[in-house]
Amino acid sequence: MAVAITRRRFTVKDYYRMAKAGILEPDERVELLDGEVIQVSPIGPRHGSVVDRANLLFVRRVGDAALVRVQGPVRLDDHSEPEPDLALLRPRPGGYADRHPGPKDVLLVLEVVDTTEALDRRLKLPLYARSGVPEVWLLLLKTSMRRREPVLEVHRRPGPRGYAETRLVRRGEQVAPELLPDLAISLDELLGD
Repeated sequence: MAVAITRRRFTVKDYYRMAKAGILEPDERVELLDGEVIQVSPIGPRHGSVVDRANLLFVRRVGDAALVRVQGPVRLDDHSEPEPDLALLRPRPGGYADRHPGPKDVLLVLEVVDTTEALDRRLKLPLYARSGVPEVWLLLLKTSMRRREPVLEVHRRPGPRGYAETRLVRRGEQVAPELLPDLAISLDELLGD
């Protein structure tokens, strides 16, 4: 006999109520993704170092063209509020003191992928695409049988089925966000090693 399982999808409002009630600890590493509270891995030294380096590079080069947000919430819809490693946001008067940025505010998302490739690729990337985030970079740190060195995957042209365009950036190559074409950065600069 088959058992029907009904899942309750949480909203962003539910998520914040859980935090306020103490169900979620203030320093707990979780994200709300497609209505589910997902526990994310602790940030390892290499991951943290690459995020720090990316932050420094983007802050130095972007000037007033964008705000650089590091590991802060982006509200994609009523059921998803990931905290990408780095997001370049459209500047607005007063910043984002009254609300978290949404998909229309995002110019670029960078996810540094060390131990979370399945989560970033299978869950977060499709959420970003469906919500209309124009560009996502996945910086894949781990090597494998297929991938002998780190690589940057550039995903563009979002739609309901994902990103229509994917480009690989390897060592020695540069890429600029499509909405900030003067902001060229090389994979070597991001990795710093």
